[in-house]
Amino acid sequence: MRLQDKVAIVTGAGAGVGQAVALRYAREGAKVVVAEIDAASGEKTAAEIVALGRQALFVRTDLASLADIGALIKETVAAFGRVDILMNNAGVTKKLGFFEVTEADWDWIQSVNAKGVFFCMQAAAQEMAGRREGKIINIASIAGKGFRGTSNVAYAGSKGAVIAMTRIAASQLAPYNINVNAICPGVTRTALYERIIEGVAEREKISPAEATAKMDASIPLRRSNTPDDIAHMAVFLASDEARNITGQSFNVDGGIMWD
Repeated sequence: MRLQDKVAIVTGAGAGVGQAVALRYAREGAKVVVAEIDAASGEKTAAEIVALGRQALFVRTDLASLADIGALIKETVAAFGRVDILMNNAGVTKKLGFFEVTEADWDWIQSVNAKGVFFCMQAAAQEMAGRREGKIINIASIAGKGFRGTSNVAYAGSKGAVIAMTRIAASQLAPYNINVNAICPGVTRTALYERIIEGVAEREKISPAEATAKMDASIPLRRSNTPDDIAHMAVFLASDEARNITGQSFNVDGGIMWD
């Protein structure tokens, strides 16, 4: 129970990595706020947490909306009295070639992945600062470190921004005893991954199973992540075991990237 009675917000917790982290946090003893734009999936995750015997609160949240972010923090404090952990997971992307990225694509991706991440950090940190305690974990990506297999250049730029903001936030929030770190997943088996695999299979005229095998063969450990692989790191960074770690961006990618 490394997170016993901690209050954790997990954004994008309706599916994939966010759902895995939310459930793992609950199993580690946390009270979990499920922040999700899709009400059906968000309520489902919250119900699963309650079924584990833990407290949960669903708050419908669009990370592109500063009003929604403000309401998320307000509702969390009203329900549980504080915010101990922010898991900044929500993000968006789609597969686009360099010349296919439009202004609308750019604005959509940046509004959630960069702007949303920053203002969620800011709002949570304002509450944490008064107690001089808190943990913020941002989901970046190896795309932000130049992974050539990224979904698109705008996504890579947004995740590079997350890595840079993690470092600056860690420096500027250190006087308040707030740790800020990032996780950079590699290829991870989520719904987005399945869509990318389908696209690869269609483009190369192979089966999805063959496309998956081809993807895994490019990874040194020969396996892509499950969402739980990310959740393991997310628990560590949220726990007291990581109390003296801040400003870091950890790759969880099977050995694809070195920095």
